[in-house]
Amino acid sequence: MALVEKYSQVASVNSKATNNSQTIHCGDIETNYSLEKALKVRRSAQMLVRYAEQLPPAQRDQIIYRFPKMVLGVGAQECEFLRQRYETFKPHFAGMQLLDKAEIAAIEPSVVKVNGQDRPEELVALAVLDEYTAINYGTLAQSFIEQARTSDKTVDLKLGYPVQTIEPVGENYRVTTAAETMLARFVVVSAGGHSLLFAHRMGIGLEYACLPIAGNFYFTPQVLNGKVYTVQNDKLPFAAIHGDPDITMPNKTRFGPTALPLPLLERHNLQTLIDYLEVLKLDQTVTGVLWDLFKVRDIRNYIFKNIAFEMPVVNRRLFLNDARKIVPSLQLEDLEFAQGVGGVRPQLIDRTQRKLILGQAEIDPGNGIRFNITPSPGATTCLGNAEQDILRIQQHLGCKFDRTWFEAESIAVS
Repeated sequence: MALVEKYSQVASVNSKATNNSQTIHCGDIETNYSLEKALKVRRSAQMLVRYAEQLPPAQRDQIIYRFPKMVLGVGAQECEFLRQRYETFKPHFAGMQLLDKAEIAAIEPSVVKVNGQDRPEELVALAVLDEYTAINYGTLAQSFIEQARTSDKTVDLKLGYPVQTIEPVGENYRVTTAAETMLARFVVVSAGGHSLLFAHRMGIGLEYACLPIAGNFYFTPQVLNGKVYTVQNDKLPFAAIHGDPDITMPNKTRFGPTALPLPLLERHNLQTLIDYLEVLKLDQTVTGVLWDLFKVRDIRNYIFKNIAFEMPVVNRRLFLNDARKIVPSLQLEDLEFAQGVGGVRPQLIDRTQRKLILGQAEIDPGNGIRFNITPSPGATTCLGNAEQDILRIQQHLGCKFDRTWFEAESIAVS
């Protein structure tokens, strides 16, 4: 096997700790997840935890972290929604608790208290208090490499080798970099929005276009003990604001993300503008999908607000209003723009169905090549995605795959 990576180290783009929310998504506090989706994502999330727990403690503790987490309902409508969700999810998520205002204050006092008094709104939270909830995906990726290279298989790690072309050669594929050419019987492309770019250049997946969404964050002093999410607006295809401990910045809380379309496949890499234009494939169909989104008032207002988040002077004041839904005592001087923090989500547009695809996607023409495009929760589901990749490799090559580890995981969560 060979892993071919364009940069000089692994996980330096979207898996880098500063470029994502550092969250193990289980579907329990993500209110835009149906029960069906939550159970599917949870299986993959538990794979991550199980993998990390099998590592030596010193290594494990650099990968996964325990923090309390909750989704906060503010006001009668959101509180009733969470109560109903609790009844649906509780039988499947044994660790889930329904908290009232006093119980929230015991765990996250800054969410409830303002000048020593309780905030006036009705509050309810769905909480999970004693699980691994945060993860350094960059360190996790490095651990995967280390584990693979201790096996009895030949695993070549080719860092700093940007792939130039992938071409079919008979039943195989020729992968060309500036330094060498490799011949492979099966190729898996897991490169964010660039996965779609490589697919398009091979005439595959042309029914998809890419809309990269960038997220920004703000730091405050540590005002939260754990992760506090807010109820998702089901009309918005983007994450609602949340506050998290930042595992790379002790004694700070990170709030965000904002969400804004950005014409780059990689954040802070202007060279990917040309790549973006290639995968956007702007035409009447794509324009129509974008216009249909813009016509929805909630989405339109959300776009305008996120544009304003990028404007000097007003940006911090506007963001403060959103952050105060979680911590009402926050002041303007508490907010510090998280410079260089935030990544890009490669959201796909289905040109055939004329709609934005929420979540991850894979393109598999069934002939020995597979393209993974993984916006959130693609990091959480990385081992689940790997399992599917291996099953397709096994099917295509007729090789053996020991599923003992994966099957044990299935039993554990059934």
